Amino acid sequence: MSDIRVLTFTTDFGLNDPFVGIMHGVVLNIQPDVRIVDICHAVNSYDISDAAWTIAQAYRFFPSRTVHVVVVDPGVGSSRRPIIVETEDYIFVAPDNGVLSLIELHEPKFVVRHVTAERHFLQPVSNTFHGRDIFAAVGGWLSKGVAPAEFGPEISDYIRNPLPQVERVGQGSLRGVVMKVDKFGNLITNIGELDAPELFGPRVPAVNILIAGQTVTSVYRSYSEGREDEIFAIVGSSGYLEIAENKVSAAEKLASGVGTPVGVVLEP
Repeated sequence: MSDIRVLTFTTDFGLNDPFVGIMHGVVLNIQPDVRIVDICHAVNSYDISDAAWTIAQAYRFFPSRTVHVVVVDPGVGSSRRPIIVETEDYIFVAPDNGVLSLIELHEPKFVVRHVTAERHFLQPVSNTFHGRDIFAAVGGWLSKGVAPAEFGPEISDYIRNPLPQVERVGQGSLRGVVMKVDKFGNLITNIGELDAPELFGPRVPAVNILIAGQTVTSVYRSYSEGREDEIFAIVGSSGYLEIAENKVSAAEKLASGVGTPVGVVLEP
């Protein structure tokens, strides 16, 4: 049992069409003993940054040697390359469009290969469904134990699409942005512990958080601490500062979304 590999899928395909099931079938035809896990198929359509966020949040909670297949691919059928990435513990299969950029920030080993071994593709290769013919097929062969080096040469000119950087705009002042709106309408920013360690400790200092013309002054440890009709901040499970409201969509309340500026001013 210890030799059984896990393979995951993260896509923007949704569940109304047969695409996800077809990719499962491709993998199972190659390696019937693999365990397939669907991380998410509700990534925003064509949204590479949303996909990068999703896989970066999830990948490390899987067993070592898991193969992660990520297919958010607005460039399907073009000259963009399929790639394999090896880290110390995981293997990723994805289009070369920056979708794995956030993983590179967290992994000391990040070896990228251009997949050129067409013998491992499902033939003939469609111009519109590389998720089936290339990415699922390559993932299946990797889960069967074929070494990444068998698929193509190592490259260094792969696409990088890093997070927006948090700016320091004065003593105790930061400027970030909303990076993700989750299903509950919580606004997840790019402000993490390295940017504002004071907000992540046991005793949070007085702070003004500025977003969409509102000033948020409360930082809580759980959503249930928020009072009715109160916008507050919270350190979420993602490890980043969030703007939220208890049982209400903060995104709708503030008419805010991805890219909305967020200012943080810590009191001396």
